[in-house]
Order: sequence, then structure tokens, then C-alpha cells
Amino acid sequence: MELLCPAGNMASLKAAINAGADAVYLGVKDNTNARSFAGLNFTPDTLKQAAKLLQHAGKKMYLAINTFAQTGLEQRWYDAIDAAADYGADALIMADISLLDYATNKHPQMPLHLSVQASVSNATALNFYQQQFNIRRAVLPRVLSMRQIRDISQQTNVELEVFAYGSLCIMAEGRCQLSSYVTGESPNRGGSCSPAKHVRWQECQGNRQTRLNNILVDSTGVNETIGYPVICKGRYLAEDDEQPEFILESPTSLSTLELLPELARSGVNSLKIEGRQRSPAYVTQVTRVWRQAVDRYQASPEKFQTEAQWHEVLRKVSEGQATTAGAYDRSWQ
Repeated sequence: MELLCPAGNMASLKAAINAGADAVYLGVKDNTNARSFAGLNFTPDTLKQAAKLLQHAGKKMYLAINTFAQTGLEQRWYDAIDAAADYGADALIMADISLLDYATNKHPQMPLHLSVQASVSNATALNFYQQQFNIRRAVLPRVLSMRQIRDISQQTNVELEVFAYGSLCIMAEGRCQLSSYVTGESPNRGGSCSPAKHVRWQECQGNRQTRLNNILVDSTGVNETIGYPVICKGRYLAEDDEQPEFILESPTSLSTLELLPELARSGVNSLKIEGRQRSPAYVTQVTRVWRQAVDRYQASPEKFQTEAQWHEVLRKVSEGQATTAGAYDRSWQ
């Protein structure tokens, strides 16, 4: 199985290479990708440098062009596709049907990966995309159980990529109605479910209040560790509650380390580490753990066991310093 790691900038890309990634995914510094945070992503010059570094290291480069093109501005997305082809990207990660069509016709030799932003979760849909656009791989949503992944793999020859570690999303990827309601922006087109321009922190009566577009998301002690605010992981009052609670989702990160053998048996081709918005230190630590785990599994699948030290490293860089197997460990359908 391939170990695919995030790179939000050149430092993270080098960290991923040095820590043992097989491939790296990244984006251009504009809204053609769904992580268009200020300070992240690559200019044409740095993208060219990144391509050379990865080629020299024998690693693959996947370029995320996974937002939906805006009417009248399609050329921006076309330019990103053309640049990826010019720099020798190993694959494009895409969701927009019109852009898949453009890439298929303009660069027929370029491998295409269907982004999780397309929210495709069944073999019939994957086979349709393969027939129409010759996609090589699909990134599956984080809401599928292991059984569902296994069933899909038995009905398609499209490669399957799953999120193995990182942030969770309880909504259809890129289509969060909660954040759209609060911010007035599409998470896909805006590049984030919590655009930085809407985030505010202020101290009030000894507490730190977190607001998104002036909506109170959480209130914590001034010395309490807090993460980047998202609507689904805020604390709210419901009915007769006396204290705000994590009603929708608790701050926690997905970790499938213990499920590595089962993912392999289910037909998964690529393990994706989430976090293009995270630091180079995060990329180094997570990549290093997963490199050791994948190598150990491939050396002796029947004897694979995780190490307590691996879980501790991942816990420390997880949201809320807690991890979950998410939908992968779901027994109900």
C-alpha cells in the first residue's frame, strides 16, 4: 500500500520525503484546491521546484485541483491542469466533471484521481467515472465502513484511496450545510469550512470566546488548549442543558493504525494522511509512524502488531489529543 502524505508548503514537502512518504499531495496557491488558506500551497515557481525534488527522491506528486470551477473563471482551473502536466505531476486529484473532461481531452496520458470532494461512495459511480474519464483511483469519503469499502473493491478495478489518519468530517465532503449557513460560503469553493477571515477570539469574563462569523462556537478558559474552530466541533446548549456540550462531534482525529491489516485485505491501494494545513513537525511525526507501520505489515502481515509508542505520537498531534476509528469500525449499516 502506498503512503500518501500532505504538503501545504515546501518545508512540509521536504519533511514528508525525509520521513518516508511514497507520494505527496499538494495544491496551487489559489482557489483551485480545497485548502486555499493564506500562507499555504505552491506558486508556479515553487510547484516546479517541488516536482523536481520529488522526482529526484523517487516520490510521486499528486496535484489537488478539487474545487468546482466558477462560471467565467474556468481558465484558472485549466491553467492549473496544464501546469501540472508541464511539471510532470504523477496524477491530478479532481472532482468537477467539466474539469475531468478537459483533462481527459487535453492531457489524455495524465492519470486522474477522483477527489473525495466528488462524494462518490459506490462501485457503480466509480465505474461510470472510469468509463467516462478513465480515472485510475478514487478517494473514498470518511463515512464508509470497512464492509462497504470491501464491497466496493470487489465490484471495480479503480484503485481505492482512504483516509488513514487526520481530521474527521461528518458531512458530505465539501458540502457542509452548517458552515455554509454560518459563513455564507461554500466549504469547497472557499477552501475551508472555517475561513480564517471569519474566525475571531476574544476574552470575556475570564474566558476565551471562539466565534465564527460572530456566531459563538465555544467558550474556554484562557489557559485551555484549543484547536482551530469548526462548527461541527463546537460546544452548544440543547434543550435544558446547563453546560454546553459537544453535541455534533467531539474534537478527535481519525486513526486506523490498528486496522491496517484489514484495510489491506479490503483492497485499499493508498493510505492518505490528512493535514495540508498542518505544520512540518506534524507531517514528520505522522509520516514516520505510518512508514514504520506499513513496513512492518508488509514484512510480515500475519504477525503485524502496533507499538504503544506509535499511538502516543499520534495522540499528541491529534485534535483534542484523542483518536477514533470513525466509521471504519462501525458494525451497523
